[in-house]
Amino acid sequence: MSTRPAASYHHGNLREALIEAAIDVARERGPDGLALRDLARRVGVSHNAAYRHFADRDALVDEVAGRGLAALTSAMQARLEVADLVGDPVLRARRRLAAAGHGYVDFALAEPGLFKVLFTSYPTPPDGAQGAGGAAEQDPFVMLNACLDDLVSVGFLAPAARVHAEITCWSTVHGFAVLHVEGPLRTASPADREAALVATLTAIDRGYAASTGAVVAPGELISHH
Repeated sequence: MSTRPAASYHHGNLREALIEAAIDVARERGPDGLALRDLARRVGVSHNAAYRHFADRDALVDEVAGRGLAALTSAMQARLEVADLVGDPVLRARRRLAAAGHGYVDFALAEPGLFKVLFTSYPTPPDGAQGAGGAAEQDPFVMLNACLDDLVSVGFLAPAARVHAEITCWSTVHGFAVLHVEGPLRTASPADREAALVATLTAIDRGYAASTGAVVAPGELISHH
C-alpha cells in the first residue's frame, strides 16, 4: 500500500489541501478541470478520503466558488477605497459606481479560471440585499446596490431610474468581462481594453446623470491615484 495518503495527512488539513488544489486547477482549466477523484490523486490521498470532506464534486465546486467570490469582493473593494478618497460627495458616489465595475473586470482578467467557476456555481447571495450590514456587505451584488443607492442619496440618480439599475450595471460589466476573457475581444491590448472600459463606465454615468439633469465634465470618472 502507498504511504502517500498517510503522509499527506501530516501536512495539515486535508479539506483545505483539496480546496487549494482545486483552486490551482480552476486557475489552469476552469470548472471543467474540477474532478474530486483527480484532485485527491493530486493531493496524494485516496478518493475515499476526499469524499469524507466533500459529499460530491458540486460541494467542492461550491467551496471554490466561495473563494472566488471573496477574491472578487476584494478586487472591487480595492478600487472603492481609492474612490473614497474623493472629497466631493457627488463625484465620490459616481466614482464608487465606476470603481465597482472596474474592480469586477480587474478580477475577471486576473483570475479567468476562477471567474468561470464563480459563474457556473454562484454562491447564494446573503440576506440584506441592500447592504444592511455585516457579512451581507461582502457580496458584490450588495456592494453594487449600495453604490447605486449612494447616487440616489446625493441627487445624481433619480429614484425612478434606480429601479433595476443594478441589473443594467451588472449585465453591462459582466458582458464586458466575458467578451475580454473568452470572447472576441480577448486579444485586445491592455490599453485598448482600459479605454473601452472607461468609455463603458462613462456611458453608464452619463445615462444616470440624464435622469436628474446633472452636468458632467469629461474625464471626471478617471482617478489619478
